[in-house]
Parts: sequence; C-alpha cells; structure tokens
Amino acid sequence: MKRISTLAAGLLVGAAAVQFSGVASGQIDGWVTLLDSTKQGDWTEVGKANWAMKDGAMAADKLDDPKVLSYLVSKDSYKDFQIKAEFWTDEEANSGIFIRCDVRNMIDSKVCYEVNIFDKRPDPSYGTGAIVDVAKVDPMPKAAGKWNTYEITAQGSHLVVVLNGQKTADVQDSKHNAGGPFALQYGSGVVKFRKVQIKPL
Repeated sequence: MKRISTLAAGLLVGAAAVQFSGVASGQIDGWVTLLDSTKQGDWTEVGKANWAMKDGAMAADKLDDPKVLSYLVSKDSYKDFQIKAEFWTDEEANSGIFIRCDVRNMIDSKVCYEVNIFDKRPDPSYGTGAIVDVAKVDPMPKAAGKWNTYEITAQGSHLVVVLNGQKTADVQDSKHNAGGPFALQYGSGVVKFRKVQIKPL
C-alpha cells in the first residue's frame, strides 16, 4: 500500500512539473502566448512605427515614413493553427493580422492573407472582419473604441475568422503557402494589441 501511495505521489509531482513547465514557457493547453501585458514577445519589424508597451498593450500611433507601413512579424513559421488576438483601435486606424505569409521581409495582402482591421476602408466589403481579396464581410462590424478579440483558424485550405464571437469569414483558399510567419500591422490611427496567442493544430 505504501509503495502505491509513493508511486501515486510521484506521478502527481511529475504531472505538476510538466504543467508548471508549460505555464513557465507560456504554453497552456497547447496555446503559446507571444504577447501579453507582461511581455512584448520576439518579433521582427518590417517598416518602422513607434511600437512600445504602454498600459499593458503593444501600441503604435505613428509611422517613421507615412508611405511605409509597419509590421511585427513572428520569428517562427506556422502551418495549421489558431490565433487569438485582443486588440483596440481608434476610428482612424488601419491595421490587421497577416497570416501564412509567403515571405517575411515584405508583408502585404499580395503575399499573405490579411485579416483586416479597418473600419473606414473605402470598400467595406473587405474591411474589418474580412480577409482582403479572399472573403468579404457583410455587414462590416465596427471595432473602433473598444477591446475586441479575433479568433483566426487556418487548417489546410480552410480559413475561418471570428470577431467577438461572431463568424465574419469562412472560406476555402490555397493561393498562399500552407505555412509561414504571421504579422501584426500598423498603418494609421491608434493600434493596440493586448494579447496574442497561437495554437498549432
């Protein structure tokens, strides 16, 4: 009986150690936290904005060159995954999350899928909630002035976007690589990302 109790205690300690190591490395239930209120994560910047941690969020409100947009590009590449991102923008903001980028040093909607955050986009069918030039949104939801959550799933050619619990895009498309980095965009206005997590599938 004593041997069984010792074995059970050992298993519990081992499980706790595995669980703790996952938390310590930013992984919980397969989710890897790349950015939150305590860490800004490891990104490569393409273009230049005044990104900085402010009040628990990675924020930007100015480009070095108004003609060159800024992107924080993930160090790692991902194939099939889910992303959860909490963001806040003002009404003038142009932002987005770019996924499955074919290259990492020149980010735009021609080499990545762009999950848009752009309430004032001239063509609202590809504004906030849409995947630019791939999946339209109708009606376009508004994101400005509040904290929002994007849940983005890419599995094979199936892409799904959920904004604040409401599905805004669901499409099959395979024009970009099945794997690649993803990026957070700053284009204009005020943009804040409070938490960004990814879960490989």
